Amino acid sequence: MKTFEIGRARPVNSVVTSESIVRISRIEVDPAQLPEYLALVTECGRESMTKEPGVYMMYSMQEKAHPERITILEIYADRAAYEHHVQTPHFQKYKQETMKMVRQLDLLDQNPLVPEMRMK
Repeated sequence: MKTFEIGRARPVNSVVTSESIVRISRIEVDPAQLPEYLALVTECGRESMTKEPGVYMMYSMQEKAHPERITILEIYADRAAYEHHVQTPHFQKYKQETMKMVRQLDLLDQNPLVPEMRMK
């Protein structure tokens, strides 16, 4: 029996495999546009987690000491899930509307050290 959390479109025990994509996105936002950026990144993250079964994790964080610095932990089931994600209306809206707000973007693909860990 698969268990689902309220608002999630994937099983709670989704597993990272060698096919999964694990990425950290580091973003620096123009401080003058930060409130608008935060609204858009929050909306995109919620839509991704709710509507996309192949998105295992879309966890956005804001540095306390430097609120203009955003880090997003992204975990996708596989390449197909990632490719689907970047074509969704909510991601396209986020990308287009934040393009001029972002001062720096670093996409850092990761190798999980304990891939068999499950998300609860």
